[in-house]
Amino acid sequence: MLRKTGLEGRTQISLVSLDELVPKDHLVRKIDRAIDFSFIYDLVEDLYSEDNGRPSIDPVVLIKIALIQCLFGIRSMRQTIKEIETNVAYRWFIGYDFTQPIPHFSTLGKNYVRRFKDTNVFEAIFMRILEEAVKHGFVEPDVLFIDATHVKANANKNKYVKQVIQEQIRGYQDQLEEEINQDRVEHGKKPLRKKAEALEKEVKVSTTDPESGLFVKGEKERVFAYSLHTACDRNGFILGTKVTPGNVHDSRMFEELLEQIRTNVGQPNAVAVDAGYKTPYIAKLLLENHIRPVMPYTRPQTKEGFFRKHEYVYDEYYDCYICPNNEVLSYETTTKEGYRMYKSNPEVCRNCPFLKQCTESRDYTKRVSRHIWAHYLEEADHLRHTEENKQIYAQRRETIERVFADLKEKHGMRWTTLRGLEKVTMQAMLTFTAMNLKKMAIWLWRSDQPLGCNRWIYVMLAQFKKKLLLRCNVSRSLSSIWNPPVLGGFFHSCFNSL
Repeated sequence: MLRKTGLEGRTQISLVSLDELVPKDHLVRKIDRAIDFSFIYDLVEDLYSEDNGRPSIDPVVLIKIALIQCLFGIRSMRQTIKEIETNVAYRWFIGYDFTQPIPHFSTLGKNYVRRFKDTNVFEAIFMRILEEAVKHGFVEPDVLFIDATHVKANANKNKYVKQVIQEQIRGYQDQLEEEINQDRVEHGKKPLRKKAEALEKEVKVSTTDPESGLFVKGEKERVFAYSLHTACDRNGFILGTKVTPGNVHDSRMFEELLEQIRTNVGQPNAVAVDAGYKTPYIAKLLLENHIRPVMPYTRPQTKEGFFRKHEYVYDEYYDCYICPNNEVLSYETTTKEGYRMYKSNPEVCRNCPFLKQCTESRDYTKRVSRHIWAHYLEEADHLRHTEENKQIYAQRRETIERVFADLKEKHGMRWTTLRGLEKVTMQAMLTFTAMNLKKMAIWLWRSDQPLGCNRWIYVMLAQFKKKLLLRCNVSRSLSSIWNPPVLGGFFHSCFNSL
């Protein structure tokens, strides 16, 4: 039977509270149960006057409004205020009733300029949420997954000026130069003089947002952007981030980001990175700090039809290379970039049957370069073939790659509407705070729910899988893992953990 509903409900007066209208499993309820936001008062206490001026808007309300925008991926603060005005769950979250006017959309921006600018309030909020996640045992910092993603800047790509700037000095430049000179002295060469001035380069600087950087990658469109250098754990909790202009290479921020993570959650056992971080210095840094490098395979950049570099065998004892025709390439010099150069004897190469596969040099000389820290990179390549590295690297797609996918698709950070490095850093910290808070709140809420049969089995299998992988990583054979006594011990520990 056809039923028609009138519009009488629009003017119906009901006696109801906000608490009755918000669903019990709404995300804002889970977040409100997971964290007490009163800690924000202590963070901003010095930024407010106790007895002067008009009463301010509650700082907790300001932060909650910003978190709502990040949690639900609302495109702007103006739109966020409109959503809060009509959404009972959002009103409940900030503690406003049906009649209270919501703060103006410019309020957060003005508070940032006049009160929060040049402070560490947002970093402190991020750290507090991370500490809560660590306290609940959700964070597993034994393995780090580090990568960078680009966020489009609020700048027209066609409005720029060209400027000549000094190249950024690498943090390890002094150490590299010292070892280069030491290596040259050991080979009977004179040490290189230190350059008095840094190199200069021409770059395009946006006239709209000068603090952004031109991002160019392969065949992709060139845009002004910011880079978010980020680290997360096995469970996808963000452990730290650094925001830079989009033209800063990923590897330049690695050491600073790693040091931040070590300060926040402690020393990791392994670090998984992509090919952009596969450099001799990063491999050296990790191995010297007893951290397992997990790096991918990189294709040789040799021309088609020529011998690849791995076909030239390095003899460590005699410090030379052996070519595919069993001839010696002897040491020539060490360059200012840290590469030892080895060259062949042109009289031998002139009549070599493999000359066309070896070099196109007019003087019949083949040169092979080797970085003074190449042995660290070779050790990282050896570890790449281990089962542990394969398992860890395979988790990148469900950890750091998923973090970036959620960041852009669900939390509105595919581009930024803010301008300036400080404001974009604030937005990034708030968004990552929201992502950690959301994950922690959902996990805590699930842990408080009664276990159904299917979920009980899922949790048991997840525990079993985790313990099995840990056991596999201790160099045991498959036969010793899959025998009945060992399996019985696994299941017994899984039952106990439930």
